[in-house]
Amino acid sequence: MTAEPRTLIPAPGTTAPGARIAGAGVDGDPHELPDPATGETLAAVGWVDPATAEDAARAAHEALPGWSATPARDRAAALRAIAADLRADTAAFAAVISAESGKRLSEATAEVGFSARYFDWFADAATMPRDEGVVTPQRRFTVSRRPVGVIAAVSPWNFPLSIPARKVAPALAAGCTVVQKASELTPLTSLAFTELCERRLPAGAVNVVVGDGEKLTTALVDSELVAAVTFTGSTPVGASVAARAMRSMTRVTMELGGKGPFVVTERADLGVALEALLVAKFRNNGASCIAANNVFVHESVYDEFVGALRSRIVSLTCGAPSDPAVDVGPLLRPAHVERLERLVAEAEGAGCAVARAPLTTTRGYFVAPTLLEATADVRLWHEEIFGPVCAVRPYAAEDDVVAEVNGWRTGLGGYVMSADAEHAARLAGRLDIGIVGVNNGAPNTPEVPFGGFGRAGLGREGGLSGLYEFTEEQTVSFAR
Repeated sequence: MTAEPRTLIPAPGTTAPGARIAGAGVDGDPHELPDPATGETLAAVGWVDPATAEDAARAAHEALPGWSATPARDRAAALRAIAADLRADTAAFAAVISAESGKRLSEATAEVGFSARYFDWFADAATMPRDEGVVTPQRRFTVSRRPVGVIAAVSPWNFPLSIPARKVAPALAAGCTVVQKASELTPLTSLAFTELCERRLPAGAVNVVVGDGEKLTTALVDSELVAAVTFTGSTPVGASVAARAMRSMTRVTMELGGKGPFVVTERADLGVALEALLVAKFRNNGASCIAANNVFVHESVYDEFVGALRSRIVSLTCGAPSDPAVDVGPLLRPAHVERLERLVAEAEGAGCAVARAPLTTTRGYFVAPTLLEATADVRLWHEEIFGPVCAVRPYAAEDDVVAEVNGWRTGLGGYVMSADAEHAARLAGRLDIGIVGVNNGAPNTPEVPFGGFGRAGLGREGGLSGLYEFTEEQTVSFAR
Protein backbone atom coordinates (compact mmCIF):
# COMPACT_ATOMS: atom_id res chain seq x y z
CA MET A 1 0.00 0.00 0.00
CA THR A 2 1.44 3.35 -1.05
CA ALA A 3 1.70 5.97 1.70
CA GLU A 4 -0.08 9.27 1.18
CA PRO A 5 2.34 12.06 0.24
CA ARG A 6 3.11 14.47 3.05
CA THR A 7 1.21 17.76 2.92
CA LEU A 8 2.10 21.09 4.50
CA ILE A 9 -1.39 22.51 3.89
CA PRO A 10 -3.63 22.45 6.99
CA ALA A 11 -6.57 20.08 6.84
CA PRO A 12 -10.05 21.56 6.35
CA GLY A 13 -11.51 22.71 9.64
CA THR A 14 -8.09 23.37 11.17
CA THR A 15 -6.06 26.56 11.43
CA ALA A 16 -2.31 26.87 10.96
CA PRO A 17 -0.49 28.61 13.81
CA GLY A 18 0.12 32.33 13.60
CA ALA A 19 3.71 32.02 14.81
CA ARG A 20 6.45 29.60 15.71
CA ILE A 21 8.54 30.80 18.64
CA ALA A 22 11.36 28.80 20.23
CA GLY A 23 10.16 25.62 18.57
CA ALA A 24 6.48 25.87 19.50
CA GLY A 25 3.41 26.92 17.53
CA VAL A 26 1.41 29.92 18.71
CA ASP A 27 -2.27 30.24 17.82
CA GLY A 28 -3.69 33.39 16.28
CA ASP A 29 -6.96 34.80 14.99
CA PRO A 30 -8.07 32.67 12.00
CA HIS A 31 -7.88 34.22 8.52
CA GLU A 32 -8.83 32.47 5.29
CA LEU A 33 -6.18 31.99 2.62
CA PRO A 34 -7.45 31.70 -0.98
CA ASP A 35 -6.18 29.42 -3.73
CA PRO A 36 -5.19 31.81 -6.55
CA ALA A 37 -5.94 29.18 -9.21
CA THR A 38 -9.57 28.75 -8.16
CA GLY A 39 -10.52 31.61 -5.86
CA GLU A 40 -11.72 29.06 -3.32
CA THR A 41 -10.45 28.79 0.26
CA LEU A 42 -7.16 26.91 0.46
CA ALA A 43 -6.60 26.99 4.21
CA ALA A 44 -7.00 29.00 7.39
CA VAL A 45 -4.01 30.55 9.14
CA GLY A 46 -3.72 32.38 12.43
CA TRP A 47 -2.65 36.02 12.70
CA VAL A 48 -0.81 37.16 15.81
CA ASP A 49 -0.46 40.61 17.34
CA PRO A 50 2.57 42.88 17.87
CA ALA A 51 3.03 41.60 21.42
CA THR A 52 3.69 38.14 19.96
CA ALA A 53 6.29 39.64 17.63
CA GLU A 54 8.07 41.01 20.70
CA ASP A 55 7.88 37.53 22.27
CA ALA A 56 9.60 36.17 19.18
CA ALA A 57 12.29 38.84 19.39
CA ARG A 58 12.84 37.95 23.05
CA ALA A 59 13.23 34.26 22.18
CA ALA A 60 15.78 35.14 19.50
CA HIS A 61 17.61 37.41 21.94
CA GLU A 62 17.80 34.64 24.53
CA ALA A 63 19.16 32.20 21.95
CA LEU A 64 21.74 34.67 20.64
CA PRO A 65 24.61 34.11 23.16
CA GLY A 66 24.64 30.36 22.66
CA TRP A 67 24.30 30.43 18.88
CA SER A 68 26.87 33.20 18.35
CA ALA A 69 29.34 31.24 20.51
CA THR A 70 28.78 28.05 18.49
CA PRO A 71 31.92 27.29 16.45
CA ALA A 72 31.59 28.29 12.81
CA ARG A 73 32.15 24.70 11.72
CA ASP A 74 29.19 23.55 13.81
CA ARG A 75 27.00 26.35 12.48
CA ALA A 76 27.99 25.27 8.97
CA ALA A 77 27.02 21.67 9.74
CA ALA A 78 23.57 22.82 10.86
CA LEU A 79 23.09 24.80 7.65
CA ARG A 80 24.11 21.83 5.51
CA ALA A 81 21.64 19.66 7.40
CA ILE A 82 18.87 22.17 6.69
CA ALA A 83 19.80 22.11 3.00
CA ALA A 84 19.59 18.31 3.00
CA ASP A 85 16.23 18.37 4.80
CA LEU A 86 14.83 20.82 2.21
CA ARG A 87 15.91 18.56 -0.63
CA ALA A 88 14.45 15.52 1.08
CA ASP A 89 11.11 17.32 1.47
CA THR A 90 11.07 18.92 -2.00
CA ALA A 91 7.70 17.53 -3.08
CA ALA A 92 5.83 18.76 -0.01
CA PHE A 93 7.40 22.21 -0.11
CA ALA A 94 6.85 22.58 -3.86
CA ALA A 95 3.19 21.68 -3.42
CA VAL A 96 2.52 24.28 -0.73
CA ILE A 97 4.49 27.00 -2.56
CA SER A 98 2.49 26.34 -5.72
CA ALA A 99 -0.86 26.13 -3.93
CA GLU A 100 -0.62 29.38 -1.99
CA SER A 101 1.30 31.54 -4.49
CA GLY A 102 0.08 30.25 -7.86
CA LYS A 103 3.63 29.47 -8.97
CA ARG A 104 3.86 26.65 -11.49
CA LEU A 105 4.75 23.39 -9.76
CA SER A 106 7.93 22.93 -11.81
CA GLU A 107 9.13 26.39 -10.78
CA ALA A 108 8.15 25.76 -7.15
CA THR A 109 10.22 22.58 -7.24
CA ALA A 110 13.17 24.57 -8.58
CA GLU A 111 12.67 27.16 -5.84
CA VAL A 112 13.14 24.50 -3.17
CA GLY A 113 16.43 23.44 -4.72
CA PHE A 114 17.56 27.06 -5.07
CA SER A 115 16.73 27.68 -1.41
CA ALA A 116 18.80 24.67 -0.36
CA ARG A 117 21.72 26.09 -2.33
CA TYR A 118 21.65 29.24 -0.17
CA PHE A 119 22.18 27.08 2.90
CA ASP A 120 24.97 25.16 1.14
CA TRP A 121 26.76 28.35 0.12
CA PHE A 122 26.48 30.12 3.46
CA ALA A 123 27.63 26.94 5.22
CA ASP A 124 30.81 27.27 3.18
CA ALA A 125 31.00 31.01 3.83
CA ALA A 126 30.60 30.54 7.59
CA THR A 127 33.99 28.85 7.82
CA MET A 128 35.90 31.19 5.52
CA PRO A 129 38.58 33.24 7.35
CA ARG A 130 37.26 36.75 7.87
CA ASP A 131 39.76 38.40 10.21
CA GLU A 132 42.31 40.81 8.76
CA GLY A 133 45.69 41.99 9.97
CA VAL A 134 47.46 45.28 9.26
CA VAL A 135 50.92 46.26 10.49
CA THR A 136 52.41 49.77 10.56
CA PRO A 137 55.70 50.92 12.12
CA GLN A 138 53.83 52.00 15.27
CA ARG A 139 50.90 49.57 15.55
CA ARG A 140 49.65 46.10 14.82
CA PHE A 141 45.92 45.97 13.96
CA THR A 142 43.47 43.11 13.91
CA VAL A 143 40.08 43.54 12.28
CA SER A 144 37.46 40.96 13.23
CA ARG A 145 33.78 40.49 12.49
CA ARG A 146 31.17 39.62 15.07
CA PRO A 147 27.43 38.86 14.76
CA VAL A 148 25.32 42.00 14.74
CA GLY A 149 22.58 40.42 16.90
CA VAL A 150 18.90 39.58 16.42
CA ILE A 151 17.71 39.98 12.80
CA ALA A 152 14.18 40.86 11.71
CA ALA A 153 13.71 39.30 8.26
CA VAL A 154 10.73 40.73 6.38
CA SER A 155 9.83 38.82 3.21
CA PRO A 156 7.25 39.23 0.40
CA TRP A 157 4.88 36.70 -1.14
CA ASN A 158 6.35 36.02 -4.57
CA PHE A 159 9.23 33.71 -3.56
CA PRO A 160 7.95 32.42 -0.20
CA LEU A 161 10.86 30.04 0.35
CA SER A 162 13.93 31.32 -1.50
CA ILE A 163 13.76 34.92 -0.26
CA PRO A 164 13.50 33.85 3.41
CA ALA A 165 16.30 31.35 2.78
CA ARG A 166 18.44 34.14 1.31
CA LYS A 167 18.02 36.05 4.58
CA VAL A 168 18.00 33.31 7.20
CA ALA A 169 20.99 31.32 5.92
CA PRO A 170 23.55 34.19 6.05
CA ALA A 171 22.21 35.48 9.35
CA LEU A 172 22.65 32.04 10.95
CA ALA A 173 26.06 31.61 9.30
CA ALA A 174 27.20 34.90 10.84
CA GLY A 175 26.06 33.78 14.30
CA CYS A 176 22.87 35.84 14.44
CA THR A 177 19.39 34.69 15.40
CA VAL A 178 16.28 35.53 13.40
CA VAL A 179 12.64 36.54 13.61
CA GLN A 180 10.91 36.22 10.26
CA LYS A 181 7.92 38.35 9.41
CA ALA A 182 6.26 36.07 6.87
CA SER A 183 4.07 37.47 4.14
CA GLU A 184 0.50 37.15 5.32
CA LEU A 185 -0.37 36.35 1.69
CA THR A 186 1.79 33.19 1.53
CA PRO A 187 2.42 32.21 5.16
CA LEU A 188 2.20 28.42 4.99
CA THR A 189 5.59 28.03 3.34
CA SER A 190 7.29 30.20 5.96
CA LEU A 191 5.71 28.31 8.82
CA ALA A 192 6.82 24.96 7.37
CA PHE A 193 10.30 26.31 6.60
CA THR A 194 10.74 27.49 10.17
CA GLU A 195 9.59 24.17 11.58
CA LEU A 196 12.09 22.39 9.34
CA CYS A 197 14.93 24.66 10.51
CA GLU A 198 14.04 24.01 14.15
CA ARG A 199 15.16 20.38 13.84
CA ARG A 200 18.78 21.49 13.39
CA LEU A 201 18.97 24.60 15.58
CA PRO A 202 18.69 25.54 19.25
CA ALA A 203 15.30 26.80 20.38
CA GLY A 204 14.77 30.43 19.45
CA ALA A 205 17.47 30.63 16.77
CA VAL A 206 14.80 30.97 14.06
CA ASN A 207 11.25 32.15 14.69
CA VAL A 208 8.38 33.37 12.51
CA VAL A 209 5.28 35.52 12.96
CA VAL A 210 2.24 35.90 10.68
CA GLY A 211 -0.28 38.71 10.68
CA ASP A 212 -0.88 42.30 9.68
CA GLY A 213 2.30 43.18 7.77
CA GLU A 214 2.53 46.80 8.80
CA LYS A 215 1.82 46.18 12.49
CA LEU A 216 4.21 43.25 12.87
CA THR A 217 7.00 44.89 10.90
CA THR A 218 6.65 48.07 12.95
CA ALA A 219 6.79 46.06 16.18
CA LEU A 220 9.99 44.32 15.11
CA VAL A 221 11.67 47.48 13.84
CA ASP A 222 10.80 49.27 17.09
CA SER A 223 11.95 46.42 19.34
CA GLU A 224 15.03 47.22 21.40
CA LEU A 225 16.02 43.57 21.01
CA VAL A 226 16.32 43.74 17.20
CA ALA A 227 19.72 44.86 15.90
CA ALA A 228 19.12 44.78 12.14
CA VAL A 229 16.30 44.51 9.63
CA THR A 230 16.52 42.81 6.24
CA PHE A 231 13.55 43.74 4.08
CA THR A 232 12.35 42.74 0.62
CA GLY A 233 9.35 44.55 -0.82
CA SER A 234 8.23 47.67 -2.60
CA THR A 235 10.28 50.86 -2.61
CA PRO A 236 7.66 53.02 -0.82
CA VAL A 237 7.19 50.51 2.00
CA GLY A 238 10.93 49.87 2.24
CA ALA A 239 11.66 53.57 2.50
CA SER A 240 9.14 53.84 5.34
CA VAL A 241 10.68 50.86 7.16
CA ALA A 242 14.20 52.27 6.74
CA ALA A 243 13.16 55.68 8.01
CA ARG A 244 11.58 54.12 11.09
CA ALA A 245 14.66 51.99 11.71
CA MET A 246 16.87 55.05 11.66
CA ARG A 247 15.09 56.40 14.74
CA SER A 248 16.99 53.82 16.76
CA MET A 249 19.91 53.43 14.30
CA THR A 250 18.81 49.86 13.61
CA ARG A 251 20.77 48.58 10.64
CA VAL A 252 18.89 47.89 7.42
CA THR A 253 19.37 45.83 4.29
CA MET A 254 16.82 46.74 1.62
CA GLU A 255 16.00 44.77 -1.55
CA LEU A 256 13.31 46.87 -3.16
CA GLY A 257 11.41 47.26 -6.42
CA GLY A 258 13.00 47.31 -9.85
CA LYS A 259 12.12 48.04 -13.47
CA GLY A 260 14.24 45.46 -15.24
CA PRO A 261 15.26 46.80 -18.67
CA PHE A 262 15.81 44.14 -21.33
CA VAL A 263 17.88 45.49 -24.23
CA VAL A 264 17.92 43.61 -27.53
CA THR A 265 20.77 45.23 -29.43
CA GLU A 266 21.36 45.19 -33.18
CA ARG A 267 24.15 42.66 -32.55
CA ALA A 268 21.94 40.19 -30.65
CA ASP A 269 21.40 36.57 -31.59
CA LEU A 270 17.64 36.94 -31.84
CA GLY A 271 16.93 33.31 -31.01
CA VAL A 272 18.99 33.52 -27.82
CA ALA A 273 17.37 36.86 -26.96
CA LEU A 274 13.88 35.48 -27.45
CA GLU A 275 14.40 32.50 -25.18
CA ALA A 276 16.07 34.66 -22.52
CA LEU A 277 13.20 37.16 -22.62
CA LEU A 278 10.54 34.49 -22.19
CA VAL A 279 12.33 33.32 -19.05
CA ALA A 280 13.02 36.81 -17.70
CA LYS A 281 9.47 38.02 -18.36
CA PHE A 282 7.20 35.06 -17.59
CA ARG A 283 9.10 33.28 -14.82
CA ASN A 284 6.94 33.18 -11.68
CA ASN A 285 3.97 34.42 -13.73
CA GLY A 286 5.83 37.70 -14.26
CA ALA A 287 5.97 38.45 -10.51
CA SER A 288 9.70 38.81 -9.95
CA CYS A 289 11.57 41.89 -8.77
CA ILE A 290 14.08 41.35 -11.60
CA ALA A 291 11.51 40.44 -14.26
CA ALA A 292 12.05 41.98 -17.68
CA ASN A 293 9.86 45.05 -17.35
CA ASN A 294 10.77 47.40 -20.22
CA VAL A 295 11.95 45.70 -23.40
CA PHE A 296 14.04 47.91 -25.69
CA VAL A 297 14.56 46.46 -29.18
CA HIS A 298 16.88 48.09 -31.71
CA GLU A 299 14.90 49.47 -34.62
CA SER A 300 16.91 47.45 -37.16
CA VAL A 301 15.69 44.14 -35.69
CA TYR A 302 12.41 45.33 -34.14
CA ASP A 303 9.95 43.90 -36.65
CA GLU A 304 11.66 40.52 -36.85
CA PHE A 305 12.10 40.14 -33.13
CA VAL A 306 8.68 41.41 -32.10
CA GLY A 307 7.02 39.24 -34.72
CA ALA A 308 8.68 36.15 -33.27
CA LEU A 309 7.90 37.28 -29.73
CA ARG A 310 4.24 37.84 -30.59
CA SER A 311 3.93 34.33 -31.97
CA ARG A 312 5.38 32.82 -28.82
CA ILE A 313 3.36 34.91 -26.36
CA VAL A 314 -0.03 34.29 -27.95
CA SER A 315 0.69 30.54 -27.85
CA LEU A 316 1.36 30.49 -24.08
CA THR A 317 -1.22 28.63 -22.01
CA CYS A 318 -2.76 29.75 -18.71
CA GLY A 319 -4.13 27.38 -16.16
CA ALA A 320 -3.69 25.44 -12.96
CA PRO A 321 -0.08 25.68 -11.75
CA SER A 322 -0.06 21.93 -11.03
CA ASP A 323 -0.62 21.16 -14.75
CA PRO A 324 2.76 20.51 -16.42
CA ALA A 325 1.36 21.69 -19.77
CA VAL A 326 0.66 25.19 -18.41
CA ASP A 327 3.08 28.04 -19.14
CA VAL A 328 1.62 30.77 -16.91
CA GLY A 329 -0.28 30.43 -13.65
CA PRO A 330 -2.52 32.88 -11.79
CA LEU A 331 -1.72 36.15 -10.11
CA LEU A 332 -2.04 36.22 -6.35
CA ARG A 333 -5.19 38.28 -5.73
CA PRO A 334 -8.04 39.89 -7.71
CA ALA A 335 -6.59 43.38 -7.11
CA HIS A 336 -3.45 42.37 -9.02
CA VAL A 337 -5.56 41.27 -11.98
CA GLU A 338 -7.64 44.45 -11.92
CA ARG A 339 -4.56 46.67 -11.88
CA LEU A 340 -2.92 44.99 -14.87
CA GLU A 341 -6.11 44.85 -16.90
CA ARG A 342 -6.62 48.55 -16.27
CA LEU A 343 -3.07 49.40 -17.38
CA VAL A 344 -3.40 47.32 -20.55
CA ALA A 345 -6.77 48.89 -21.39
CA GLU A 346 -5.34 52.39 -20.90
CA ALA A 347 -2.43 51.62 -23.23
CA GLU A 348 -4.68 50.06 -25.86
CA GLY A 349 -6.90 53.13 -25.68
CA ALA A 350 -3.84 55.30 -26.31
CA GLY A 351 -3.17 53.44 -29.55
CA CYS A 352 -0.67 50.78 -28.43
CA ALA A 353 -0.89 47.48 -30.32
CA VAL A 354 -1.86 44.58 -28.04
CA ALA A 355 -1.70 40.83 -28.67
CA ARG A 356 -2.95 38.35 -26.07
CA ALA A 357 -2.99 34.61 -25.54
CA PRO A 358 -6.43 33.04 -25.11
CA LEU A 359 -7.75 32.84 -21.56
CA THR A 360 -9.66 29.58 -21.23
CA THR A 361 -10.59 29.63 -17.54
CA THR A 362 -13.12 31.74 -15.67
CA ARG A 363 -11.97 30.60 -12.23
CA GLY A 364 -9.09 32.05 -10.27
CA TYR A 365 -7.03 35.20 -10.73
CA PHE A 366 -5.61 35.06 -14.25
CA VAL A 367 -4.26 37.60 -16.72
CA ALA A 368 -3.67 36.37 -20.25
CA PRO A 369 -0.03 36.54 -21.40
CA THR A 370 0.13 39.83 -23.28
CA LEU A 371 2.44 41.63 -25.70
CA LEU A 372 2.03 45.40 -25.66
CA GLU A 373 3.92 47.67 -28.05
CA ALA A 374 4.41 50.80 -25.94
CA THR A 375 4.68 53.24 -28.81
CA ALA A 376 2.80 55.88 -26.76
CA ASP A 377 3.77 57.34 -23.41
CA VAL A 378 1.57 55.16 -21.18
CA ARG A 379 1.51 54.40 -17.48
CA LEU A 380 2.32 50.74 -18.00
CA TRP A 381 5.77 51.67 -19.38
CA HIS A 382 6.55 53.69 -16.25
CA GLU A 383 5.41 51.21 -13.58
CA GLU A 384 6.75 47.91 -12.31
CA ILE A 385 4.43 45.52 -14.14
CA PHE A 386 4.74 42.44 -11.90
CA GLY A 387 2.69 40.17 -14.10
CA PRO A 388 2.55 38.43 -17.51
CA VAL A 389 2.44 41.58 -19.66
CA CYS A 390 5.44 42.25 -21.89
CA ALA A 391 5.95 45.90 -22.88
CA VAL A 392 8.24 46.53 -25.87
CA ARG A 393 9.51 49.66 -27.58
CA PRO A 394 11.98 50.32 -30.41
CA TYR A 395 15.13 52.40 -29.93
CA ALA A 396 17.68 53.95 -32.25
CA ALA A 397 20.60 54.94 -30.00
CA GLU A 398 22.07 53.13 -27.01
CA ASP A 399 22.86 56.45 -25.38
CA ASP A 400 19.13 57.15 -25.17
CA VAL A 401 18.44 53.75 -23.55
CA VAL A 402 21.21 54.27 -21.01
CA ALA A 403 19.97 57.76 -20.16
CA GLU A 404 16.39 56.56 -19.68
CA VAL A 405 17.30 53.50 -17.62
CA ASN A 406 19.73 55.35 -15.35
CA GLY A 407 17.20 58.14 -14.96
CA TRP A 408 14.76 55.73 -13.30
CA ARG A 409 17.16 55.20 -10.36
CA THR A 410 15.62 51.76 -9.78
CA GLY A 411 18.57 49.62 -10.83
CA LEU A 412 17.99 46.15 -9.40
CA GLY A 413 18.19 43.78 -12.38
CA GLY A 414 18.59 44.15 -16.12
CA TYR A 415 19.49 42.30 -19.31
CA VAL A 416 21.68 42.91 -22.35
CA MET A 417 21.44 40.81 -25.49
CA SER A 418 24.44 40.97 -27.82
CA ALA A 419 26.48 38.29 -29.58
CA ASP A 420 29.50 40.61 -29.27
CA ALA A 421 30.87 39.99 -25.77
CA GLU A 422 32.86 43.22 -25.64
CA HIS A 423 29.85 45.22 -26.75
CA ALA A 424 27.64 43.51 -24.16
CA ALA A 425 30.15 44.14 -21.37
CA ARG A 426 30.46 47.83 -22.28
CA LEU A 427 26.72 48.35 -22.35
CA ALA A 428 26.15 46.42 -19.11
CA GLY A 429 28.87 48.51 -17.44
CA ARG A 430 27.09 51.74 -18.39
CA LEU A 431 23.87 50.72 -16.65
CA ASP A 432 23.37 51.65 -12.99
CA ILE A 433 22.02 48.20 -12.17
CA GLY A 434 23.00 45.73 -9.47
CA ILE A 435 22.90 42.52 -11.53
CA VAL A 436 22.88 42.32 -15.34
CA GLY A 437 22.20 39.15 -17.31
CA VAL A 438 24.09 39.02 -20.61
CA ASN A 439 22.41 36.62 -23.05
CA ASN A 440 20.56 34.89 -20.21
CA GLY A 441 17.28 35.49 -18.41
CA ALA A 442 18.15 34.12 -14.97
CA PRO A 443 21.29 35.91 -13.75
CA ASN A 444 21.26 35.27 -10.00
CA THR A 445 22.99 32.58 -7.91
CA PRO A 446 23.72 32.31 -4.15
CA GLU A 447 27.45 32.82 -4.61
CA VAL A 448 27.21 36.40 -5.93
CA PRO A 449 25.94 39.66 -4.38
CA PHE A 450 22.37 40.66 -5.22
CA GLY A 451 21.00 44.15 -4.64
CA GLY A 452 20.19 47.41 -6.32
CA PHE A 453 21.33 50.91 -7.12
CA GLY A 454 19.41 54.03 -6.16
CA ARG A 455 15.81 53.46 -5.07
CA ALA A 456 16.18 49.72 -5.63
CA GLY A 457 17.73 49.20 -2.22
CA LEU A 458 20.61 49.30 0.23
CA GLY A 459 23.16 46.56 0.85
CA ARG A 460 23.47 43.14 -0.75
CA GLU A 461 22.16 39.62 -0.31
CA GLY A 462 24.09 36.57 -1.50
CA GLY A 463 27.84 36.15 -1.82
CA LEU A 464 30.21 37.11 0.96
CA SER A 465 28.61 40.56 0.90
CA GLY A 466 25.38 38.94 2.05
CA LEU A 467 27.16 37.39 5.03
CA TYR A 468 28.85 40.64 5.99
CA GLU A 469 25.47 42.43 6.14
CA PHE A 470 24.94 40.57 9.43
CA THR A 471 28.28 41.39 11.03
CA GLU A 472 29.94 44.31 12.77
CA GLU A 473 33.65 45.03 12.32
CA GLN A 474 35.87 45.66 15.32
CA THR A 475 39.46 46.92 15.06
CA VAL A 476 41.93 46.31 17.88
CA SER A 477 45.12 48.37 17.80
CA PHE A 478 48.24 46.97 19.54
CA ALA A 479 51.27 49.11 20.39
CA ARG A 480 54.56 47.85 18.94
